[in-house]
Parts: sequence; structure tokens; C-alpha cells
Amino acid sequence: MSLITSITSEPFSLPLRGALQWGAHSRLDGLQHVLVTVHTEQGKGIAEAPVRPTIYGETGTSVQAAIAEILAPALVGIDCHDVAAVQKVLGRLPNNHTAKGAVDFALAEAAAQERDKPLLEHLANLEHHIDDVKTHQLKDRIEVSYILGIADVEVMLEEAARVFAAGVRVFKVKVGRDPRADRAIIQTLNDRFAGQGVTLYADANELLEPDSAAQRLQQLAELGIAYVEEPLPIELVHARQDLRAAKILPIIADDSCFTIRDLKRELALDTFDILNIKPARTGVYQSLEMMRLAQDAGKKIMVGSQACSGLGTVHAAVVASFEAVNCPSELSFPLKLERDSITPSLRYEDGFLTQQVLGGARALTV
Repeated sequence: MSLITSITSEPFSLPLRGALQWGAHSRLDGLQHVLVTVHTEQGKGIAEAPVRPTIYGETGTSVQAAIAEILAPALVGIDCHDVAAVQKVLGRLPNNHTAKGAVDFALAEAAAQERDKPLLEHLANLEHHIDDVKTHQLKDRIEVSYILGIADVEVMLEEAARVFAAGVRVFKVKVGRDPRADRAIIQTLNDRFAGQGVTLYADANELLEPDSAAQRLQQLAELGIAYVEEPLPIELVHARQDLRAAKILPIIADDSCFTIRDLKRELALDTFDILNIKPARTGVYQSLEMMRLAQDAGKKIMVGSQACSGLGTVHAAVVASFEAVNCPSELSFPLKLERDSITPSLRYEDGFLTQQVLGGARALTV
């Protein structure tokens, strides 16, 4: 037993190589995240909370306030190894996604440290997970993808070439604002990387219209796009259900599955083919439970990093290390940073992140 003694948080900033734009008007010019530290009687754990006001309504101030005013008072005095008790406290907050996610990862890191094990080994060997989460075989390496934001063709092509040279072979292209520009960018990327083993998929961020969505997906399929993320607004449940039933392109669920409750609804309606689990918003054990539910339903799974720095990316990669995750995962966002939160920097080889590299990147620089 090792009791939680305190939970602290502090903001940190990291510059980007260039702005990331997506959706109708979202833009990220730099990371303004929160570093969360859980202190126990025998050690501590650290995690990253990404601040995304346009997605979760969280700001740096609100993340720190939720931790200081709600989560910390309820968690101090609980055994950090008591997963069920911790999850019960986190479950009392219906939102505050990244605040809860960071606390959960920091707690898991503290528990793993006390047992002198890496987090992945600690999780894989736990005998009891919350909600009967099943353990799975682990992978030696994880296939990764990179997010290309909305930009001019020349800017995007230059970024893609740099990331390809760094070892990434799968790109997620943000689409939906302008169909003509989308086609031009995808075709340019196809031409640039022809015969080099590059895969492209699209993220529409809910921007397509129901009347034309099927046609737009057909155009994307003809351009060689592998699958598409959230093509329609999430409130249009029946339209999304019909679009998936048309089987034009495999559909990825992201915004429609913030929580386990959301996921159960989407599984019941059969609205998607691939689940994008974002551990930054669902923490450790909720992410594993979502993995189990999706796997049991025969869905494919990927992991997203929520534009995290190296620290959050390492934690996302821990979840992506389970064999149930069978699609490329968004674990290369640190390549968009001018400097990172950890050292040494993560390295990619022939499209993969290896466990050897993952286990070595732990020293904090923030």
C-alpha cells in the first residue's frame, strides 16, 4: 500500500515548427499544456494534460482548477494501487477529460515506479483491471501516423517530406473545408510519394454534409484514401449510421466516442469501423476498457495522441502497444515540435516506433 499524498500541476509551453489547422476554424500555434505530478508515500508519477478549448472546453486554468479543487482533495489518502477506488473518483466528473486523463496516467506511473517496472510492463501484469479489462499480447513495435493540418500544398508537401525522411509512412490529411483543395493536396501527396509505401487517410472533423457525404467519400476512395475520420457532425446519428452502412470507406470514430458511454451508443448503432482511442482524454484504464469493447465488437482500433508532446506520446504509445490496436496510431506529433518535453527524442524507423526507443525516452526537459 502507498497512499497518495498530493497532486500538483503547472503549465508549460512548447513551440511548433508551424501552425496546425483543422476543422472549420481550429488552429494550434504552440502547445500550452499542463504538467501533472502525483506524489505518493513512496514516489511520484508525471503526465501531460493537453489543453484543447475548441474540443473539450478545457483551458490550462480549468485543468489546474479541476485538479486542485476537485480531484486532489478526493484522491489524497487513497492507495495509488487501488484502481477501482481511483476510477470511482474520476468517474464523478462527467467532463474535464484531459485533467482526469493526466491524473490517471500520473497515478499509474507512480504505481509502476513503486514496483520498479516500466508502465507498460506494470499494466500488462496487473491481475485486476477496472471493469474486467482483459490483458492482451504486446507488440515489439508500433506502426505510426502523422497529422498533416490544413495548409497550402507547398507547405504541406514540405512538411510531409520532412516527416517521411524522419521515418513515418502513414499520413492523416485534414479535409472538409474545400473539396477542390482537398483533391489537389491528396493528388500531390500521391504523386510525391508514389511507389514509396506511403498510406494516406483523411480526417473531415465533422465538416461534410449528409446530402453529399457519400459522393465526397467516393471521391476520396478513388484518390486512394484508406479510411476517413468523423465525416459527419456527430449529432446526425442516423445519417452517420447510413453512411457507414454504405461501406464506401471505413469510418473512424473519434469525437463521437469521447467516453465509454459514447462508445457503447455508437457500437449499438454500428456507426463506425475503426475506433480512435485518445488516452489523453480517457486515461489508462478507460482506454483499456474501450479497447476491450471495440475488440469484442469486431472493430479495428487506433490510438491518437491529441497533439501531445513526447511525454503524452509515450503514454499514448503504451496503450498502442497492445495487440488489439491494429491500425497506425498518431504517435509522431513530436516531429512537429521545435523542442520536446522529453529527451532523447522519439525516433521512427520504416514507419514504426520500437519498444526499445519508447522505453529509453523518459528524461523531462520542460
